[in-house]
Amino acid sequence: MRITRIEAIPVAVPIHHDGPPTGFGGVIWSALTHVLVRVETEDGRIGWGEAFGYNIAPATVAAVEQTLAPLALGRDATDIAALIEDLARHLHLFGRAGPAQYALSGLDIALWDLAGKRAGLPVAALLGGGGRPRVPAYTSLLRLNAAEHVRKACAKARERGFGAVKLHEITIETVAAAREVLGDAIALMLDVNCAWRPAEALAMARRLLPYDLRWLEEPVWPPEDLAGLARLRSALPGMKLAAGENIGNAWQFRPLAASPALDFLQPSVTKMGGISGFLKVALQAELHGKELAPHSPYFGPGLLASLQMAALFPAIEMIECFGVTLEAPFFGPVGLPEADGAITIPTGPGIGADPDPEVIRRYRVT
Repeated sequence: MRITRIEAIPVAVPIHHDGPPTGFGGVIWSALTHVLVRVETEDGRIGWGEAFGYNIAPATVAAVEQTLAPLALGRDATDIAALIEDLARHLHLFGRAGPAQYALSGLDIALWDLAGKRAGLPVAALLGGGGRPRVPAYTSLLRLNAAEHVRKACAKARERGFGAVKLHEITIETVAAAREVLGDAIALMLDVNCAWRPAEALAMARRLLPYDLRWLEEPVWPPEDLAGLARLRSALPGMKLAAGENIGNAWQFRPLAASPALDFLQPSVTKMGGISGFLKVALQAELHGKELAPHSPYFGPGLLASLQMAALFPAIEMIECFGVTLEAPFFGPVGLPEADGAITIPTGPGIGADPDPEVIRRYRVT
């Protein structure tokens, strides 16, 4: 079944959250820009994927349409492994991480969506799993920068039924405020986005011990400093560490999986090779006794693909749910947390649902 069309569709949906204007990457976010990847085959079927977007969306769109699509058009969509391997070889000159890899990830998710639709099965069932109907979610808050804002957001997270909360703060005061509001029963994670050099990370991690973090995420700059992470893990064996959202492909996960530095691997399905890449990382995690905590602060097909992986791998304890509200969700209620803080895994064919065409039309970036 040949691929007849590949389209990158940037969609910027306004957001609301429990705090003042904030964002990541030095940009204040009033909207999230998702890069949807629409793939059509000669039988008229359409598959949906997602390539990492947000601040870098224009570069990702260009990578899909100008670099990836000319190589993939006319190719067989049914042999996913062969096609993705061949494209990866052609694209490696343009980076084994970053926009070229994001584009490949979006295509891969769309191909798996198509495979599930042809079989009439959700991706998890197609891969031999899928018995898990729901997965607990944790809310992943934007950086709020002040204890008062953290208290308010954590109180609302508790009211919404979440059993776990992740912060993106970099001060002890904000973490203390979160723990004060959440109490001991709600798990607390902290992602500092590679804020500290190793010595500073160790000093801060010691000060964080009283707040009983489920994990400390990406504490060391640069993220490639696995030796720095290992020194931190060795000095504080009671502090669990997580990393992986900045890893560009499954091969680059090998040293992380093998290292005693990390407890949790965090593959990001829209960044590091889509579902095919995720499967390879999941195998590495199992062989090395690591836990999987997917990086999935998405609302588009990247989230649904991550939910299919949660259905396939029961070892995934929780799924990340971005701590913002979209003005118009892509899939209606599908993929959103319910009153008890869990998400029902969609069982429609492919990744589980198609995005609402009206949402795409209304918020498409032209």
